[in-house]
Amino acid sequence: MDRQEIMEVIRARHSVRSYTEKAIPEDIAQALRQELDQCNAEGGLHLQLVTGDEHAFEGAMAHYGHFSGVRNYVALVGPAGAAGEEKLGYYGERIALTAQRLGLNSCWVALTFSRGAAKRRCTVREGEKLVGVLTLGYGVTQGTAHRSRPMEALCEVRGAMPDWFRTGMEAAQLAPTAMNQQRFRIALDEKGQVTARSLSGFYTRVDLGIVRYHFEAATGVKVR
Repeated sequence: MDRQEIMEVIRARHSVRSYTEKAIPEDIAQALRQELDQCNAEGGLHLQLVTGDEHAFEGAMAHYGHFSGVRNYVALVGPAGAAGEEKLGYYGERIALTAQRLGLNSCWVALTFSRGAAKRRCTVREGEKLVGVLTLGYGVTQGTAHRSRPMEALCEVRGAMPDWFRTGMEAAQLAPTAMNQQRFRIALDEKGQVTARSLSGFYTRVDLGIVRYHFEAATGVKVR
């Protein structure tokens, strides 16, 4: 996807928790697996596509999270630790946007699913952790946009803000974060280098990876 298409997909994607019974066609599942293979190779991760699982989202936790009809998801498995969590956020969001481009809906889930049931359908090797899942499927609706904090509250820039940085921040504002906390800051220094940091909060390392992917995909500028 070029940067204009990336922004269109970012704007179109919203979290969806209720899905129809329509199965994911094999050609789309194969396209997702190919993207997963690339992400795993680049990031040293163990992302896995699980289809037809009716158990990971049954029970009280899924009810609490208002999920229904979930049968497909990506198991977000990678090296345990903060660096692994950030990579899972980065590459997991790449998968989420790929799925959106392929006509699927998705939602990041950290707690409100059956971790035990998911582990029976994926592989978690020694030194790895199942951080969460990314639900996939055909949504009952296309979801709704979340509220964003003002751009100025999420970034630090000395002087006038360049247009390319503003585009990156628009993409970062639209990034999904845990409980919509947006606990991150992106800074542009006088040399034109961009850095991002997470603030205290729940699952902020995964969030930071998601935000970094949005900014980099929208601008082509590396975020440190």
